[in-house]
Amino acid sequence: MKTMLYNGANLAFIGDAYYELVIREYCLLKGITNQKKLHTMCVKYVSAKAHAKIVHEMLEKDFLMEDEMVIYKRGRNHDFHSTRKNLNMDEYCASSGFEAVIGFHYLEKKFQRLKEIIDFSIETIERQE
Repeated sequence: MKTMLYNGANLAFIGDAYYELVIREYCLLKGITNQKKLHTMCVKYVSAKAHAKIVHEMLEKDFLMEDEMVIYKRGRNHDFHSTRKNLNMDEYCASSGFEAVIGFHYLEKKFQRLKEIIDFSIETIERQE
């Protein structure tokens, strides 16, 4: 499996892009057309803070499978050389781990599991609003 050769940052890189695209489509399908409202709504789902909440819920409910935990830890533990100064490092690391899991499944073309993870993510954020 070539995907296993990618480091956590590589998996998070593609996972971030895929997840944000899916969330943007989700927001558009809700009928929101105002750009400011679209952006504000999307941030609720794609921010590091949101990802940390999602991961917390996933870990609490044993949602991630064993192989996903390995990928999550690879993304979370990657040695990042810089972060944004307004970002909590724990949230940033959890977010990177979450994005790595998304990226892994995307590259492996495991779209059914991706849908399950993203649906879980959306439900988690909406439940906490």
